[in-house]
Parts: sequence; C-alpha cells; structure tokens
Amino acid sequence: MATVLEFLVSSSGQMSLPAQVRHRWNLDDGGPVDVLDLGFGVLTVPRGEGRGLLSDLLSRDEHAAFVESLADDPDLATT
Repeated sequence: MATVLEFLVSSSGQMSLPAQVRHRWNLDDGGPVDVLDLGFGVLTVPRGEGRGLLSDLLSRDEHAAFVESLADDPDLATT
C-alpha cells in the first residue's frame, strides 16, 4: 500500500489528498487530519495518529530541542 506520489501545491499552500486515501480514511466529505512537520518534510496521517507516531520517532526532549531549533526560522517554527 505504501507508494510515493507527487502532488501540486497551490500558490496559497493547498494540496489535495488523493481520492483513494480519502475513501480509506473515511474523509469523502472532508475532515481533519494530523500533519507532522519533520523539518525535512511533512507527513500526513489520519486524525489522532500523529502524536503517537511522533512519540515513537522522537523522545519528548528530542522533539522539544528540534522545535526550539526552528525558532529562528518563522517559516518552519511550530508549536
């Protein structure tokens, strides 16, 4: 099921989630998703999956240090 797809980002920053993913995630009428900003890229996952995945990837201290390192770049700064 894992594939690499290329998407077009609009000038306003919008991007469409593929129909097959919207169907699989029960988002046919739209809805929230989690987006993880990993610094080198973003990862979109079903709502409620992001925090657990992030905690599996980085410890709380590592994540806090990473977020703090972004403070000098307003385009990458997150909460």
